[in-house]
Amino acid sequence: MILTWRISILLLFMGCNLLNSQDYELVDATISLYPTTCNNPKILSKFISRDFTSEEDKLRAIYSWIIQNVAYHPDEYKKFNYKFTNYRERNQKEENIRNKIINRTVKKGVAVCEGYAMLFERLCELQGIQNYLVRGDTKTNFNDIGRSFNRNHMWNVAYIDGKPFLFDPTWGAGKFHEKFIKEPSFFYYKTDPNLFIKSHYPDVFEDAFVSENISRNDFSNMPLLIKENLVLSDVETPKTGILYEDEYFGDIPFTIKNVSPKNISYSYGGEKISLEKFTIKDEVISFNIPLQIGVKILLIYFDDQPVLGYVIK
Repeated sequence: MILTWRISILLLFMGCNLLNSQDYELVDATISLYPTTCNNPKILSKFISRDFTSEEDKLRAIYSWIIQNVAYHPDEYKKFNYKFTNYRERNQKEENIRNKIINRTVKKGVAVCEGYAMLFERLCELQGIQNYLVRGDTKTNFNDIGRSFNRNHMWNVAYIDGKPFLFDPTWGAGKFHEKFIKEPSFFYYKTDPNLFIKSHYPDVFEDAFVSENISRNDFSNMPLLIKENLVLSDVETPKTGILYEDEYFGDIPFTIKNVSPKNISYSYGGEKISLEKFTIKDEVISFNIPLQIGVKILLIYFDDQPVLGYVIK
C-alpha cells in the first residue's frame, strides 16, 4: 500500500542487511546483467532457472531483481479497480486482476505493494519454492501510534529448506515521498522476525514468527522503534508509545537494554537538546527527559541518530 515517508527519521527502512552471512556477490552480479523489464514473469524465471539451483540463491535473485527494477508509484492503485455482483464473479476477477498486476509489474517496472508481493509470489511459484502472501498493518510514523488496525500493506513468506523467512520487496526497493526514491536495501530480505514485527503486523499473528505474543493493541500502542537493531523487549520503560502528561511529574524516566551510546539527545519536534546526565550499567541505560507541556511528539537520539519516537497527550 502507499508508503508514508512523511518523517525523515525513518532510517529503519534504509541500509543493508547485515543479518545474512552468506556471500551473495555472485548472485547480485548475475542479476545486474538481466534485462530490466520482461514481457511476463516466465521469461525472468527462465533466467533464474538457468543461473541458480539452490532455493537460497533463487530467492536472493528474485528479491534482488525486484528491488532493483520495480519503482513504487501510487497511481497503480487506479489501474485495476473493479466491481462484482457475486463471489464467483469476484474470485474470477481477482485472479484475472492478479495476473494483470503481475504482468504489468514485470513489464512496466512500476507497482504498489500488491505488485511487488504478487510478482515475488509468482516467481517463487515458477521456481517451485513454497511461499505465500501476507496482508497486515504497518507502523511508519507518529500518526500510527495508537490508531486502529489497518490492512494497509502486503509482504511475503517464503521457505528455504523447509524453514519460513520474511521478505518485503516493496520496502526493500526504496521510499516514497512525493516521488519514488530508489534505495535498494536487503534489510527486508530474510529479516529477523523480532525486527520485522517492529513495523509489520500480519493479519494472522502466526505469520509474525515471533515467540512473544504481541496483540494488535500492543503493536498499535508501542513506540516507534527506529534504531535498526533495537527490539521491543529492549525497551523496559516506557513500553507504550503514548505518554500522558498527567502521569509524569517533571521528568519522563527511560530504561533501555542492550545499548551504550556516548551521548543522548531529544527533540519535541524542533531543535535537538543534549541530555547532560544518564547512567549505563551492563548495557542498560537509564535517563530522564524533562516533560514539556503542550507538545505532541518526543524523539530520542543516541549518538545523533534517531532511536525512539513517542506521542504525548
